[in-house]
Amino acid sequence: MQKTLLTLALVAGLAGAANAQRSIRARSQPSSGLSLGVKAGGSLSQLNNTDDVKYESIYGYHAGVFANITLSKYFAFQPELLYSQKGAKIVINAPYDYTRRLHYVDVPLLFHVNTGGFFLEAGPQVGILVAARDKVGDVTTVVNKDENFTNADFSFIGGLGYQRKAGLGVGLRYVAGVTSINKPLAQGASTIQKEARNSVLQLYLTYSFNASK
Repeated sequence: MQKTLLTLALVAGLAGAANAQRSIRARSQPSSGLSLGVKAGGSLSQLNNTDDVKYESIYGYHAGVFANITLSKYFAFQPELLYSQKGAKIVINAPYDYTRRLHYVDVPLLFHVNTGGFFLEAGPQVGILVAARDKVGDVTTVVNKDENFTNADFSFIGGLGYQRKAGLGVGLRYVAGVTSINKPLAQGASTIQKEARNSVLQLYLTYSFNASK
């Protein structure tokens, strides 16, 4: 009888230890490995330059999709595909001021540090220019993007926000261009490079769908 009770106690103890170990592993592992989502928001864009051109900020918007991939309990990788409006108001002398709006397809590749849905993010972004337009008053003119601008724009992103694997989220990020959007201009035997880099502040909402269930 004592041997039987001892055996039952040993089995119960091993089962309890196994359950405790599984519980610890479950708490230490991320609850979900992948979520897909959509996002959209407003943008405040500007052009930073090193010449004498004066720029002022303009409003625009951005929208697209993303995938949030869990790497560990606190880290995730988030690639995105976005349509983004950028540009600035170019100040000359009224009424000759005009708004230059640049339209990009952006691909951010971001790393998230997160806890409880709150996150910090950072990473590179490459943008492909798809259109450029200048607007004076109510008149909009299409600009030849291939003659005036570089096709690719490289930037670095830093931001923060709140985003769960499923449901609504919100974020704020700054996109700092690291390359000039202007193509070099040939003047005689010399080449002039007019520097102008995108600078964008984005406030956005997200909605995530848990794809791991």
